[in-house]
Amino acid sequence: MAFVPIVVPAFAALVFFGVNVSVRAVAPLPAMEPRGGPQQSPLFRAGVDLVNIGVTVTDRKGQLVTGLGPEDLEIYEDGRKQTISVFLAGNAAAAAAEMHLGVLLDVSESMGEDIRFTRTAAIKFLNTLTDAVDVTVVDFDTEVRAARFSQNEFARLVERIRQQKTTGMTALYDAIGVYLDGAGGQTGRKVMLLYTDGGDTQSSLRFNELLDLLKASDVTVYAVGALEHQSGVARERARSILQTIAETTGGKAFFPTTVKALDDMYDKVVAEVRAQYTIGYVSTNTRTDGAWRKVEIRPRNRRDMTLRARKGYFGPYKKP
Repeated sequence: MAFVPIVVPAFAALVFFGVNVSVRAVAPLPAMEPRGGPQQSPLFRAGVDLVNIGVTVTDRKGQLVTGLGPEDLEIYEDGRKQTISVFLAGNAAAAAAEMHLGVLLDVSESMGEDIRFTRTAAIKFLNTLTDAVDVTVVDFDTEVRAARFSQNEFARLVERIRQQKTTGMTALYDAIGVYLDGAGGQTGRKVMLLYTDGGDTQSSLRFNELLDLLKASDVTVYAVGALEHQSGVARERARSILQTIAETTGGKAFFPTTVKALDDMYDKVVAEVRAQYTIGYVSTNTRTDGAWRKVEIRPRNRRDMTLRARKGYFGPYKKP
């Protein structure tokens, strides 16, 4: 299933878990093949022996913990201890695989009061995290539109974001599904920034189906919620949705109230991306039933650390 690799002025039908999704590409997307030779295996891809997991480690004060080695962590799959065969930290992890960045912009009518904030937030982030080899932009209202830009097309990317205007309903879940589908064809590290007010009013995908897609992906999601203009009940519901989306992938949700607060948020996100550990292991489970496998990473002999990572993956599947 291709990720809108050509210009299609009409709608293209994509299918997620049997659900049709309308998508319109607004600019040519380059081929999805990785650049320049063999790359690290994608995380959580069926049929790949090595399971790779990105791990963020913080202390009791929420500060990032660096300098750990494989002897400091333990990994369990469905309660069974696994042997760590790959351990990369910080710059070593970043050097091992290219990073692909996704930016998802909610431009539906409900974002009318926050669109200026959202545009500024997205551009500030892109100016902060320049490590990515390319940026995929997905903007969505009733429709979902996708385009991918290389780093040397940064000016075009910024102009695209600046031109966004609000209209229509909110196909939030479908937009995330479209991005995940395209990211599945990329190798390396994948980070997605989502800017939205958290309310979906249009998607064909249901929330539980979206969570299954997130679990099956290797994308780390950081969500930025623009919730200041919502009522109390709607705000809490949107906050819960965005936190669930981010935490399912080992990411985090942020809810800044001013543009100034974005600087601190970006510092935290960039620091996390660059300090993340990558742990790889070959599962002792040889079954090919496609079942969900729960993964737990624990600190060894230290109780002052908190570890954040995705909670598991779907195993390989082969027909009997």
